[in-house]
Amino acid sequence: MDILITGGTGFIGSALANRYKRLGHRVAVLGQANNDWEARRARELQAKGIVAVLGSVLDEKLLQSVCAGKDAVFHLAAAQHETDVDDNYFRDINLHGTQNVLEASVAGGVDRFIHGSTIGVYGSVQKGPLDEQSPTRPENIYGATKLEGEQVVREFRDRLSVTIVRISETYGPEDKRLLPMFRYVSKGWFPLIGAGGNKHQPIFVDDLVEALIALSSNEKAFGETVILAGPAPVSTVEMIDNVESALHRRSHKLRIPMAPMTAIAYILEKALPPLHIKPPLTRRRLDFYRKSFWFDTSKADALIGTASSTNFAAGARLTLQWYAANGLLVAQTIV
Repeated sequence: MDILITGGTGFIGSALANRYKRLGHRVAVLGQANNDWEARRARELQAKGIVAVLGSVLDEKLLQSVCAGKDAVFHLAAAQHETDVDDNYFRDINLHGTQNVLEASVAGGVDRFIHGSTIGVYGSVQKGPLDEQSPTRPENIYGATKLEGEQVVREFRDRLSVTIVRISETYGPEDKRLLPMFRYVSKGWFPLIGAGGNKHQPIFVDDLVEALIALSSNEKAFGETVILAGPAPVSTVEMIDNVESALHRRSHKLRIPMAPMTAIAYILEKALPPLHIKPPLTRRRLDFYRKSFWFDTSKADALIGTASSTNFAAGARLTLQWYAANGLLVAQTIV
């Protein structure tokens, strides 16, 4: 098969590209090199024989070129964590960019289109479990534009075999989002904002990749929206405890009240961007400590079998091994 992955220099996209390449398919990625991690992934993908094209989903001519003749397109490119841009940037990438990729896919004769969405479309949830029919109430521009992007994808159902995948927090080798957690614990302390009882259902990246591949070849998934999440929910405190177990080290949890941190984040968001300074703390970053998400994944399991089998304790150990092997954690801190 000929596969195209947008967002292919990102964490999930590069893992998916590498897996398809190992399976013997022809793979191309469209991505960015906005930081050292993305630039390195682009070089590594190229070295493995994967075509890595640097460009934007707003470049319609480029999209026409990269989508032509592909059997399947995985659309994972998104504006997500940017803090020094206005709301229009998110609309451009997550809404108009999605429209562009869909149009280019139709023009290029693409058969399968898998759209990477997010559990962020649900907003802030205190009760669960959530499923694909649960109300969507996005609370920030990222979630709102991703939800709008889903609707654009549905409008192409008569021209493409589309599947929308709402992806939970993803971690594993190559992930840098949880790296600070591992580093804090390795140093013997962790800044815990709030009570730490909020729930997560993170999915290990290898499980996510296998589930995406399985959904792409399952006709029953055509036209469907599917949640992909880990096998069980864990609280923030339980995640920290699992990282401690992986490191064989106990850490002191420095407990910080949520309310003052939220106020500080708000002030930083308002004061620093006009000075072209990236805020070190934002309200969206605090979501890790306050939002609760857990899911009913029976739809994914019915479509492709057990969609996720790696629990967080096992995934944390595998992630740690990759961090240590790549010099991201000081070796002597790991007992």
